[in-house]
Amino acid sequence: MIAELGHFALVLAMMVAIAQSIVPMIGAYQNNIPWMRFGNHSAMGQFLLVAISFGCLMHAYVTSDFSVLNVVQNSHSAKPMLYKISGVWGNHEGSMLLWVLILAIFGAAVAAFGQYLPPALKARALSVQAMIAVGFYLFIILTSNPFERVFPPAVDGQDLNPLLQDPGLAIHPPMLYLGYVGFSMAFSFAIAALIEGRVDAAWARWVRPWTLAAWGFLTGGIALGSWWAYYELGWGGFWFWDPVENASFMPWLIGTALLHSCIVVEKRDTMKAWTVFLAILAFSFSLLGTFLVRSGVLTSVHAFATDPERGVFILILLLIVVGGSLALYAWRAPQLRSTGLFQPISREGALLLNNLLMGTAAGVVLLGTLYPLFIDAISDGQDKISVGPPFFNAVFIPLMTPMIVAMAIGPLLPWKRGDLGKALKTLWLSFALAILCGLATWTLQSGQSPWGIVGVAIASWLIIGTLTEVAGRIRLFKIPVGDSVRRFINLPRASWGMTLAHLGLAMTVAGVTGAGAWTVERVQSMAPGDTVQVSGYDFRFDGAEQKQGPNYLATEGKFTVTKNGNFVTVLYPEKRTYTVRQMATTEAGIHTLISGDLYGVIGDSKSDGSYVTRIYFNPLVVWMWIGAISMMIGSGLSLSDRRYRVGAPTRTSSSTQQPQAAE
Repeated sequence: MIAELGHFALVLAMMVAIAQSIVPMIGAYQNNIPWMRFGNHSAMGQFLLVAISFGCLMHAYVTSDFSVLNVVQNSHSAKPMLYKISGVWGNHEGSMLLWVLILAIFGAAVAAFGQYLPPALKARALSVQAMIAVGFYLFIILTSNPFERVFPPAVDGQDLNPLLQDPGLAIHPPMLYLGYVGFSMAFSFAIAALIEGRVDAAWARWVRPWTLAAWGFLTGGIALGSWWAYYELGWGGFWFWDPVENASFMPWLIGTALLHSCIVVEKRDTMKAWTVFLAILAFSFSLLGTFLVRSGVLTSVHAFATDPERGVFILILLLIVVGGSLALYAWRAPQLRSTGLFQPISREGALLLNNLLMGTAAGVVLLGTLYPLFIDAISDGQDKISVGPPFFNAVFIPLMTPMIVAMAIGPLLPWKRGDLGKALKTLWLSFALAILCGLATWTLQSGQSPWGIVGVAIASWLIIGTLTEVAGRIRLFKIPVGDSVRRFINLPRASWGMTLAHLGLAMTVAGVTGAGAWTVERVQSMAPGDTVQVSGYDFRFDGAEQKQGPNYLATEGKFTVTKNGNFVTVLYPEKRTYTVRQMATTEAGIHTLISGDLYGVIGDSKSDGSYVTRIYFNPLVVWMWIGAISMMIGSGLSLSDRRYRVGAPTRTSSSTQQPQAAE
């Protein structure tokens, strides 16, 4: 009965979503307040029903109800409880149910916390949000029912994909979906603004926190996915420009551009149509990522579905949402007139440059992702090509380099009209230190990688430039130190958030540079007692032993690491074989240092008792994870800023408005 209850709640949620997509929209058109308020109640009801449905599926997994087909295909009685729970979204059907749950959460959040929104705009946004939900409810109910029964019930399940039985992968999908689906709120506000024919500073202030939340979650989701690939797959890397990786990276790039574009609309009442277009584009890329992962056109551990029927359904949904929104944009965008004027050398100009470079980078990633699929389709599978890291690195890095350079200059420029020479004069220390760091890198690595030198230089430039901007805000050395400290403490949280996000990006660039340019790898066979030296560290192989896990058998190796005869650490890499699926996975042994990671992997044994081993030293890679955490903390601090807690500035002249809180 629990499974049937979940299915019934899901159908009811779809019915509520249909009503929510119609009634508030008509109410906004007719200025009917009760009908507009219906959106609030229906959004909360929809969330409650989807939560019940999701809870029923989780109950089936936790109790190992093998009368439910989805549980049979993706769980096992011997599986640890953590992975029974994460198995709920570790498959196609469950992950789509998680998608609509998060969609309902965002809708309910707008209903609950959007008290300062004009009723008409809020009603239209909730109505658009419900229209999106209806499409996904239909998709789940018609093609991907997670509550389908199997008779007779199975004795036990087929287990979850062993690669997904990992703490990082337990958190990664929900975090990623919070980012993906979070952009639906910016999309809904954009469509509502197009219908209303109005975008202003208040609209931008309302859109920014939802975009910021989605961006922060997506940043965390991407970082968790990279971290999982780094220690779980055992290949020593964290990013391979895989199409599924790109599917999450493209909306991140557009979302970053959208965040900065909203600032221009809010502060200067310009770039309105462009900002609305970015809001549409960010969610469109999220839907495209869903199509790539769910359609079966990609082969990946992340690509759950291989059923063409599902792929066609999502493609149709994608065409309706994207095509319909772009058609509406083409019709209504000319009415969004901007009043703010600015010179190219200004803060607006720097933010526009950021937008153009981010948008171009997203286009490059899109081209590299879809081109092999296009060639495969038109050649009927006869011609297959691959677009890998060499292409993306050759095109993406030159685009990002000037953007990062501009990130340090832009905050120092005034609005409307700026003096580039004055800003560069302020950044003389950043320039000097960037040159020194580049020269030091060239000397230490003997000219091995020119991109490594550039990466270190621009990371140094952005770090010092960001700190210089903070020093200017608190007027360091220009007023008494005590006054500067007070100004520092009283900086708005949004300013702290921007600073941490920029510093986080700089640290990420440093980490990517170190691990990408100077990784040292040794592959060899090692018998117990053998030693190999990597980057000045001695790795002694002390043998391997067999271990029994909850639902796997493991070969655990032991490496004792020393440097100049001094003990550093012991690494315990594993090679696991999961007993149900008879599938092998790798667990790297990693010891993290500020300078880099000591990384060991054990492979298959040989007839002479030795083991194939891979030893890496990955310089600076820890700074990539620190940078991602810093960006997430920055987004959280910005969200907690008083401006977002008390609401947006008051809109003028609207018969349907309620009083707004002032900053």
